[in-house]
Amino acid sequence: MSTWSNLGLQDSASPLMEQLTFFHDHTLLILIMITILVGYLMFMLFLNSFINRFLLHGQMIEMIWTILPAIILFFIAFPSLRLLYLLDEINEPSLTLKTIGHQWYWSYEYSDFNNIEFDSYMIPTNELLNSGFRLLDVDNRVILPMNSQIRILITAADVIHSWTIPALGVKVDGTPGRLNQTNFFINRPGLFYGQCSEICGANHSFMPIVVESIPVYYFVEWVSSN
Repeated sequence: MSTWSNLGLQDSASPLMEQLTFFHDHTLLILIMITILVGYLMFMLFLNSFINRFLLHGQMIEMIWTILPAIILFFIAFPSLRLLYLLDEINEPSLTLKTIGHQWYWSYEYSDFNNIEFDSYMIPTNELLNSGFRLLDVDNRVILPMNSQIRILITAADVIHSWTIPALGVKVDGTPGRLNQTNFFINRPGLFYGQCSEICGANHSFMPIVVESIPVYYFVEWVSSN
């Protein structure tokens, strides 16, 4: 069971990721139907003995196999466009987080509060606790409130990095000299792991991301103590 579960998407922790999962399943169903139909037709071609030596063209079948794929593409394109617009929409964020990618660590700044900024490095294997995840745990986690609209601004100080959290459906490039933004809404507490998803140098695989989602009350306490 564990092998099969590793082949799928991570459990979603945001409404956008739920929509991405639904779209994935919807598209996969269409692809399976097409594969079965084409496979059946190819199989039947090998088995039947029908022949027509005088067949030069078939306008009707050509119209069918031109129009039918176009209709199927509409069923994929419209949900895809809807999702693209949803992923780009910024809905009155209650918190803004700025992320800066460096070789090879992340810096975070909470723009809505004074003096809350820190660097986040991967914990070396020899310093890792038994409960930690190798190559994924960091010394300073990103603390964010659940059930709040979060806006994240992403850039880089040196080369192109990519801030990615699969469980939240977030993957945005951090480009030097450019400020990219996205938003997400975390609907449950927990720890969500990610990694830089852009090849940014020799230690590219050693700059993980950990987001800790906590209730708003505890987030206010954390902000007050910093």
